[in-house]
Amino acid sequence: MARSKDVRVTIALECTSCTWKETGGKSTGISRYTTRKNRRNTPNRLELKKYCFYCHKHTLHKESKK
Repeated sequence: MARSKDVRVTIALECTSCTWKETGGKSTGISRYTTRKNRRNTPNRLELKKYCFYCHKHTLHKESKK
């Protein structure tokens, strides 16, 4: 059986510069990545620079709330 407090957890990273922009009736969306982190090594929220498909550049992605 899996423990409720596993050391490795799956998290979602969300682009910080993207917002729900309305462009001609279409929303561009928000870039999201999924990854795993070790809860013991990184107890605070994870921040990584990743490529955003909506901004078309590398931006800061932060761990989103669940």
